[in-house]
Parts: sequence; C-alpha cells; structure tokens
Amino acid sequence: MASIDEPLEPGGLAVGRAPLGGAVVVTVTGEVDHRTAGVLRRALMPAATTDTPRTVADLAGVGFMDSSGINVLIAAHQAHAPAGWLRLAGVRRPVLRTLEIVGLTGLIHCYPSVTAALDT
Repeated sequence: MASIDEPLEPGGLAVGRAPLGGAVVVTVTGEVDHRTAGVLRRALMPAATTDTPRTVADLAGVGFMDSSGINVLIAAHQAHAPAGWLRLAGVRRPVLRTLEIVGLTGLIHCYPSVTAALDT
C-alpha cells in the first residue's frame, strides 16, 4: 500500500512510500531544506517492527538539498544499520555534487535508478 504526502506550498516536498522487491521505495519530489527536512525524515526512518529494513530513496525529483537533508540521510542510514540498508536512486547532478562534497557517497550507495538499487 502506498502513502503519499503532498507539498503544502510551492518549494515544498512530496513523498510517496510503496513496497517493492523486498524493500520500501520512498519517492521524493521537491526541495529538501530546513522547512521540509522533517517530511523526509519521517518518510525514510524504518518501521520499528522491521528486523532488516531496506529502503531505496528515489531522489530523481529532488532539485535541491541543503545540510538539513544531508543530516536526514545520515540519520536514516544509521537507523537502517547494521542489519538493513538505505540506498539512493536517481540522484540529480546538483544534489549528487553536494553528496560527493560532504563524502556521503562513500557512506550511502547511489544508483542510477530504483531498479538498479533493488537489483544489487
């Protein structure tokens, strides 16, 4: 069953969650900043009842991410470890560059698509 949170205003963030291939795919659209980071955090944190959480964050619809989003990704990665994983898919160049600069691509694996993230 999918759940979707629509952005409340322009420049907001919309997220959708759906199970796929033994994981949860979180589709994110919009901008991730201090105003919207809480929405992303709620979407990426694994359920407490999951023993091996596996989440793919589809960031193809994200055009901007500031340090608030980086902090959310780090927290979500830590919440999935050690038994599960968080993977990023479809990260656009501006956001990918930010992730590279802060060294996050060495911590969280990035894939060109959701399919590639699930197949690995």
